[in-house]
Amino acid sequence: MKIKKQHILVSALILALGAAVYLNWHFSGTPLLSQTSKELGAATYVSKNARATADEVQTTAQTDTPEAALVKARTERTQAQDKALSEAKNVLELSDTSEESKAEAVRAATAIEERILAQSNVEGILTAKGFTSVLCYATDSGCTVSVLKKDMKDDSAMIIKDAVLSQMKVEFNNIVIVEV
Repeated sequence: MKIKKQHILVSALILALGAAVYLNWHFSGTPLLSQTSKELGAATYVSKNARATADEVQTTAQTDTPEAALVKARTERTQAQDKALSEAKNVLELSDTSEESKAEAVRAATAIEERILAQSNVEGILTAKGFTSVLCYATDSGCTVSVLKKDMKDDSAMIIKDAVLSQMKVEFNNIVIVEV
């Protein structure tokens, strides 16, 4: 029984780590494979009768904005973190879990909560410094901050890195800034 509960805890931690890595990769803008958007000789079919409805145009316009992308990413990040926290708390609530498993679950939950707090603090600091929309992803080894291109000025990179360093223990070189 102990082995099964330890497997649940380990899988919950792996899932949380996987979600964090995926979100970090997704917003870093690094493609896995080089993809070309056009091929020489590729045909494009256009119909003069095709019309978009007002709802389709409005929906497309709303989801294509950088602000909407950051809001969607923030929601996905929050859901992934909430799921990881609930799984760690479920391990704690199991009555026949070993003390070692409970201690490991407490450490994992505490680390996730500290990371969530640090991300929130960085986002709050940067919003207070004039950035309109900010999204911060923190890992054990680094941090990725996504900001709108229109908010970036000459000194913005140093402001962002200063905010991250004030809240997290990461190397200066491990802070990545992504302009959306």
